[in-house]
Amino acid sequence: MERPSIRQLECALAVERHANFSRAAEALYLSQPALSNQIKQLEAQLGLILFERGRHGARTTPEGQAVLARARVVLSDVDALSEQAASLAAPFQGDLRLGAIPTVAPYLLPTLVPAVREVYPDLRLFLREERTAELVRLCLEGQLDILLLALDVELGGLTEHFLFEDPFLLAARKGHPATRRKLAREEDLNLSELLLLDDGHCLREHALSQCNLPARSSEDDFRASSLGTLVQMVASGLGVTLLPSIAADVEATEGLELRPFPSTRKQPGPGRRIGLAWRPTSPRASQYEELAGLFSDVLEPLAQWRDPGPQVI
Repeated sequence: MERPSIRQLECALAVERHANFSRAAEALYLSQPALSNQIKQLEAQLGLILFERGRHGARTTPEGQAVLARARVVLSDVDALSEQAASLAAPFQGDLRLGAIPTVAPYLLPTLVPAVREVYPDLRLFLREERTAELVRLCLEGQLDILLLALDVELGGLTEHFLFEDPFLLAARKGHPATRRKLAREEDLNLSELLLLDDGHCLREHALSQCNLPARSSEDDFRASSLGTLVQMVASGLGVTLLPSIAADVEATEGLELRPFPSTRKQPGPGRRIGLAWRPTSPRASQYEELAGLFSDVLEPLAQWRDPGPQVI
């Protein structure tokens, strides 16, 4: 049997991902006939039909699902081979594809990226912002090298490196009853006025679980797609929210008051754990550990944020 080419496997995985030949061709910068020809050759070599074609797109057949699961492993191994060669030739040179979640990226990357460029000038850093589930998928498939995110969720077996704790702050409009005390209480989180990010943001799940709050139905609350929108709604008096400490300086707006929760070593307040994650099989794992050390040094001031006093903006 003739062996499938790497390009054929890439084309097949693109069709599976987009469920459409035309969109897959665009993603790979190919013409649709060229991509279709690659798939036809692959199916002929394997003696299997990988996709069910229709007017509304392409559906992966059961046989195709089994073959493409193995194809993902093959391409991941090929990427690992290239990474290992680059690592052996010149550590911290070449490309590094970093993914970060939206509730972390705008608050940490402006500090971290200049530090990386200064310490590793030959490293080309490519950034991608996505929600956690998508970042994990891209990393496991080899499309991203390392992730910057909250570690308090399922990461699919990725290696985790803790950086620092990011406490939650209670954010409310100035004069709100919840701001009369210096320290916030979980009782202040009235479900009827608690505003959270939309489904799919891990910060939403962290907030609900950390404060022992029940899940919310899609009809019973306001949801925002960004922390900026959430804070503006709170400042207008629509409700209260939980704001990560790393976002306070950027997102706090006029008329907003922030209150920390009581926190001790034995009984920490609600928050999340920020860290890095990468594939445990990556040949550059030792370099990622070194990079994590740089991140820890640069972010040391954030890790020390423990001021219990109220803040009024």
